[in-house]
Amino acid sequence: METIQKRVKAFSKLGDFLSQFSQQGITEKKDIEFNDLFFGGFKHQLKLAKENNSWFTEENLLFATENWSKALTIEQLDKWLETTSFSTTPKQVAIIMAGNIPLVGFHDFLSVLIAGHSVLVKQSSNDKHLLPFLAKYLEYVEPDFKGKIQFTEGKLTDFDAVIATGSNNTARYFEYYFKDKPSIIRKNRNSVAVLTGNETSTDFDNLSEDVFRYFGLGCRSVSKLFVPKGYNFDDFFKGMFTQKEIINNVKYANNYDYNKAVYLMSEFDMLENGFLMIKEDESYASPIATVFYEYYDNDDDLKIKLYEERDNIQCIVANNFLPNEIKFGQTQHPNLWDYADGVNTIEFLATI
Repeated sequence: METIQKRVKAFSKLGDFLSQFSQQGITEKKDIEFNDLFFGGFKHQLKLAKENNSWFTEENLLFATENWSKALTIEQLDKWLETTSFSTTPKQVAIIMAGNIPLVGFHDFLSVLIAGHSVLVKQSSNDKHLLPFLAKYLEYVEPDFKGKIQFTEGKLTDFDAVIATGSNNTARYFEYYFKDKPSIIRKNRNSVAVLTGNETSTDFDNLSEDVFRYFGLGCRSVSKLFVPKGYNFDDFFKGMFTQKEIINNVKYANNYDYNKAVYLMSEFDMLENGFLMIKEDESYASPIATVFYEYYDNDDDLKIKLYEERDNIQCIVANNFLPNEIKFGQTQHPNLWDYADGVNTIEFLATI
């Protein structure tokens, strides 16, 4: 238990360090350990991450670091781990990370180390700057981590278990390639919102955050709406208008123009407001600058559908519709115990 507490304390110190990098700005604090070595360096890594991936705007990078600083407290970490017993022999766990949003693989990284294992990380080229630097900070605040964190760009070798995140196609490859190892293989998932017609303007303002944060690239980003027959989208579009400045991002604007042209040439019916299109479609994964919608006849049928198609869905945003729903505006604020794909990573790591 004492060893676990040392690891918890180390990650809480990392949370303190990250608290200097928030949406309110980057502000150096005086009481952060090893700040003289790492503060300026991490500012530079944020700059490199932004230059390397134009989806990683400063706003989204700082949103991610602020979220992690709030999660990495002793109170949050203890609550997350309170029901798990770590008595297994330390293993080498490989992680294949996605790169769709900043630090998207950090939860897996945290989970492996907090469980007492060593980690072998294969990063996405789209998100390669931040995590190695934060790993080095961890080694300074807790020297026991030295030798337990490796990064590789080559073929993964000498590992006991694997956590891999990718598309549905790469997942099939992962499942075959890692069939002899304990594994968590994650596939494509998207998030949905259930609208009833009783939403307030505040609900829609909040929903705009679920739709547009990270340009809709996250698995927790809302890419599809379920709406009752005859639904009027006026209030939805009014709420989305709070995010109108997103069209000033060149890469987003290019995607918007391209997808709009495709829809128009294909003569698809769609509605748009100058920076967002909505289109009736049964699919869950919508292109950038597009949200799909689907009509439902009654609540019970929709609840059955959502249950049957749960393997395609990461989050369900709603208001008093389902027990496991997420409130409007909260999809990008997961707790440590809100696991991707609903698979308890810590339980997996405690039993390998």
